[in-house]
Amino acid sequence: MVDLKSQYLKIKSEVDSGIQSVIDETAFIKGGIIKEFEQELQSYLDVKHVIACANGTDALQIAMMALDLKPGDEIILPVFTYVATAEVIALLSLVPVMVDVDPDDFTIDISLIQEKISPKTKAIVPVHLFGQCANMEAILQIAREHNLYVIEDTAQALGSKYTFSDGLIQRAGTIGDIGTTSFFPSKNLGCYGDGGALMTNNDELAEKLRMICNHGQKVQYIHDVIGVNSRLDTIQAAILRAKLKQLNEYEKARQWAASRYDELLKDIVQIKTPKRIANSTHVFHQYTLIIEGLDRDTLRAKLKELGIPSMVYYPIPLHVQKAFQPNPYSVGSFPVSEKLCKTVLSLPIHTEMNESMVDFIVDALKKSLN
Repeated sequence: MVDLKSQYLKIKSEVDSGIQSVIDETAFIKGGIIKEFEQELQSYLDVKHVIACANGTDALQIAMMALDLKPGDEIILPVFTYVATAEVIALLSLVPVMVDVDPDDFTIDISLIQEKISPKTKAIVPVHLFGQCANMEAILQIAREHNLYVIEDTAQALGSKYTFSDGLIQRAGTIGDIGTTSFFPSKNLGCYGDGGALMTNNDELAEKLRMICNHGQKVQYIHDVIGVNSRLDTIQAAILRAKLKQLNEYEKARQWAASRYDELLKDIVQIKTPKRIANSTHVFHQYTLIIEGLDRDTLRAKLKELGIPSMVYYPIPLHVQKAFQPNPYSVGSFPVSEKLCKTVLSLPIHTEMNESMVDFIVDALKKSLN
């Protein structure tokens, strides 16, 4: 699904020298490279503050902690997403209020948000799924009308650009009150372990986010708020600095592979290729098809026999997961997401793909349809 070895070999000297410099300096925690990476990512995203942390799940939790949400407060999120988005809500004794998604682009269905807002609602968490932004202009308008926070889950769309109706362009993660992302190795910008970050243009929030990441302290041993221990280690920052320089090229490579897939699959009636929404670029963290008229899991098994990996993101929607029982939702509550869980299929997509690779995968897919 992702060829991290070949990607590494292309930047081996820079990655290796970055790691060696950390070892030579023995600044393994909070080394100066952390600040350098944060500043470079700030510049890339055109955002005032980037706060590195240990992973993307921590980033979501820290964002919610910084907003002083109280137990019982409700957070709106899409039901078709990775568990982390809802998991941190539950961990903080908040209430996840789930919303179905758009059947074409898989992001939260903005037409369904209003009906889920109550006096207890405090925030919306749009998930920029598979590589493109949710409808942020509409989400921000709803948030302003109801005095809600917006926390962007940007783990799959770092680098994606959203264009507003007035022509303003902002990167995913820099639009709401706080953006969060993950540097898990398979992400578009991934390290060689765990890592994450928060983004904000709000100076006061930035200071609080940094404190929470560091045990609630701004000055050592002076703890002003309850915090956590969530740090990006210096070796991972060195790796990320090397890869950030390549991120635009990585994006182009993924977009090329997606376009090649589109062209080769466009006439196959059983396959619906990914839709691009008008207001967002797509950075293709995943290339996700909808399989129509045949059994997805049978198709996947046939692909495996031909040596082609594939993945299902996600096989079970959040509202039927045991971890979130009991909840007010039942099977049938979210028909779009429930259908997607049975029909989506993600094909390999990564920065090292070439024409022969894509053609080989598509040929195998066509054979498997018979």
